[in-house]
Amino acid sequence: MALEHIRNFSIIAHIDHGKSTLADRLLQVTDTISERDMTAQVLDTMDLEREKGVTIKASAVRMNYTAEDGKTYDLNLIDTPGHVDFGYEVSRAMYACEGALLVVDAAQGIEAQTLANLYMALEADLEIIPVINKIDLPAARPDEIAEEINNLLGTPVEEIIQISAKSGSNIQEVLTAIIERVPPPKGDSDAPLRALIFDSHYDPYKGVVAYVRVFDGQIEPTDTFQLMATGASLSPVEIGIFSPHMQATKKLATGEVGYIATGFKSVNECRVGDTFTLAARPADEPLPGYQKAKPMVFAGVYPVDGEDYEDLRDALAKLQLNDAALVYEPETSQALNFGFRCGFLGLFHMEIIQERLEREYDLDIIATAPSVEYEVLMQNGETIRIDSPAELPDGGDIDEVREPWMKIQIFTPTEYYGVVMELVTQRRGIYIDQEYPTPNRVQLNFEIPLSELIIDFFDYLKSGTRGYASLDYQYADYRPDDLVKLDVLINKESVDALAAIVHRDDAYRKGQALVSKLKDLIPRQLFAVPIQASAGGRVISRANVKALRKDVLAKCYGGDVSRKRKLLEKQKKGKKRMKSVGNVDIPQEAFLAVLRLRDD
Repeated sequence: MALEHIRNFSIIAHIDHGKSTLADRLLQVTDTISERDMTAQVLDTMDLEREKGVTIKASAVRMNYTAEDGKTYDLNLIDTPGHVDFGYEVSRAMYACEGALLVVDAAQGIEAQTLANLYMALEADLEIIPVINKIDLPAARPDEIAEEINNLLGTPVEEIIQISAKSGSNIQEVLTAIIERVPPPKGDSDAPLRALIFDSHYDPYKGVVAYVRVFDGQIEPTDTFQLMATGASLSPVEIGIFSPHMQATKKLATGEVGYIATGFKSVNECRVGDTFTLAARPADEPLPGYQKAKPMVFAGVYPVDGEDYEDLRDALAKLQLNDAALVYEPETSQALNFGFRCGFLGLFHMEIIQERLEREYDLDIIATAPSVEYEVLMQNGETIRIDSPAELPDGGDIDEVREPWMKIQIFTPTEYYGVVMELVTQRRGIYIDQEYPTPNRVQLNFEIPLSELIIDFFDYLKSGTRGYASLDYQYADYRPDDLVKLDVLINKESVDALAAIVHRDDAYRKGQALVSKLKDLIPRQLFAVPIQASAGGRVISRANVKALRKDVLAKCYGGDVSRKRKLLEKQKKGKKRMKSVGNVDIPQEAFLAVLRLRDD
């Protein structure tokens, strides 16, 4: 199809603002999907996506639409993930487009994730079409929200489309705006091939299926391709388009969006952001912006039953086929035996992987408290990276410990200004500046250590602001601080899975809170169990789990006192021996206690 009849666009929105529902209506109006095959959130194929109301996996679909002028257009919708953890995939998907629909909830208005994705779209130089959704809600404020968008983007209020994706009202206007306002793609069909991979998934029969946007040249199934970042070469199993299911074609021309079934058995060979070119006639330079997904949060994942170790390894390998951002390596723990150290893009990504392991692979797992990757500068000048507190070297060998810091933006009604400021300053956050996009809402910009952000920051933010605040974050840099390892000893043995790296000023408070929680959680034994927290080489808190007592004198009624002493002495020796060889069973709840230190 001629370039002037192609439109590539994405839909950007905050979580639960109606992005997937709008995509459903566009598919219906353009007759891409029949009424019989229509389901709610048709592009969200995972159960978790439907339950959580958030797109986890990007998807693409081609719609054929005949406009009022009688011309037929190819509309390529590239649906993007809706959570900050998947920001890199969103940026690549936006680079594959020329325009974006900015969907804003008529009741909730502009939120942090809306702004984050909007700035990303503006950086990619996309044409922004603002759309106010859910105008049929009783709490809808479409005119006020239109003013908010006007203040933010400068779009005249009368050009902002007001729709209800649920009922389908004004969807035709959206299609007309896409054709009129989104520019057609540019590119040279005679130049060497350059096609951007903006997402991929694994198919057991076709291998890794790469979702591509062709910028220059064209793709034919008989060509031999090369990937410019990894250097891998391949002959495709199949090429085609999404409509919305995979449909094989004979060619993908300049400006078009489709897929290449590579036959690769690992997503690592075919990464998001890489560029396809022809092996026989390669392009001079790849498309810009490629980078490897970098895990930010790490946690140990262990099977509850040691016999499930092999099943857990197979499950992680299969998940990694669809998700190249997941990294894992085997690790052992004194308390939890054999398991894996896994790296995730963020806490939401970790939650998704955990739920998929439990649901799709029927595994019972224990996940340790999440931690971040630290940089440790040693006395000999060497710099090492550690992602588990148990790996931190002895204090005498360390020159300084650096931790990752994040830039965060919190969008909140002005009445919760004080609540947000107090929460962030408690977590070692630094105030940067503030903006007022609208008179009654404020955007507060802070810098905060990632370790303070990953555990329960979002929960406290939502409860403190009654759910009205929203949060977005980006990586800033590594900074040195006075950090120490908080060790937990149970029955004088260090439990590596309970260790944490904390700020020295917080060590005493956190150690005391953790010991108090563990005292309640660890069951009583036939001997007293000491629980200790140590930091910086000294014990800072201790509590004892009392022994279960047995009345050994019950059978000694009357008689000589020496008989009683003999029995008590025998019991004392038995307890001492038991204490030296006895094992303390630590329940699962104890490993989650680290997550709930602030609850009291």
